[in-house]
Amino acid sequence: MRNKINKKQILSLGDRYRIYVLFVLVFVVMTLFAPHFFNAWNLTSIMKTVAMNGTVAIGFTIILIVGQLDLSIGTIITFAAVIGLGLKDAVGYGVSVPLAIIAGGLIGLINGLLVAKVKINSFIVTLGMLTALQGAIYTITGGNTIAVTDDQAFAISDWLQHQIVPMLTPRVIIAIVLVVSFSIFLRRTRKGRNFFMVGGNSKTAWLAGVDSDKYTIVAFVISGVMAAIGGILFAMESAAATLNLGTNSLMYVLSATIIGGTSMAGGKGGVFRSFIAVLTLTTLYNGIVLLGLGNEVQIFISGIILASVILYEAFVEYRHDKVVGQRPELLKELNTIQ
Repeated sequence: MRNKINKKQILSLGDRYRIYVLFVLVFVVMTLFAPHFFNAWNLTSIMKTVAMNGTVAIGFTIILIVGQLDLSIGTIITFAAVIGLGLKDAVGYGVSVPLAIIAGGLIGLINGLLVAKVKINSFIVTLGMLTALQGAIYTITGGNTIAVTDDQAFAISDWLQHQIVPMLTPRVIIAIVLVVSFSIFLRRTRKGRNFFMVGGNSKTAWLAGVDSDKYTIVAFVISGVMAAIGGILFAMESAAATLNLGTNSLMYVLSATIIGGTSMAGGKGGVFRSFIAVLTLTTLYNGIVLLGLGNEVQIFISGIILASVILYEAFVEYRHDKVVGQRPELLKELNTIQ
């Protein structure tokens, strides 16, 4: 019996801390073998890349926790950047940035209402929103990159890139503060834990008096706001909003959240683990580039990692289903009799 308990505990610990082990492994390998990897400039570059997708991963993790899916995050990133920089000359950053973030929240609100109240599948809703936003982006920009060139724009860009402490720029610090805040909210507050209840078992949530529709809508609003914040901060730092700004973010963030232990079935996940997973993938991709390997190798390795995690999740689910309904006290009594 003790051996079984020890084995169960080991598997549980492996499931909980796997992303940290994976990050340490990737970091050590790249430090040893990738040329020019372990230096202040490269590590700062990694953290700046993590800041955008790490911020977006906050909202996407919450979406998966409530058992939904948001395919529109990549286009929200680009749309927010276009709004924030496109209106900058007319109203200034003091107005254009809040408007960009509000726009992300409104997009999330529309997604949430359609999913929760109209009862349309989130895959269909957010796929439609993705397409609509792509059309809006090309209509607004005419297919051109929006760039700002005045002194104020460059001053803000320089400030966002300035290292307050090694590897930490204001944008990175903002991302870390958001990750820590949402991690505490989800784990330490009753309302935060309700998101897990909604995604884990909607009937239990209903019996407990939790409004599943409200939490689903809020999850989509948070996803839209986080994607908008990530997009506008990245665009302000680079002083340009390109049309492909959020193109790769969807698969990037989706892979990271799953690798970080968030279940697509809902009810399980963690914002901080998703952030570490984003950091792990960014470190891996950066090292691959420094090793002189092509993009196809990056895709191949990412696929192997993601497939391995999915297989592991399937094994965990199988192990859980296998013991559902067992009576440990009866098994213990049977072992005593034998």
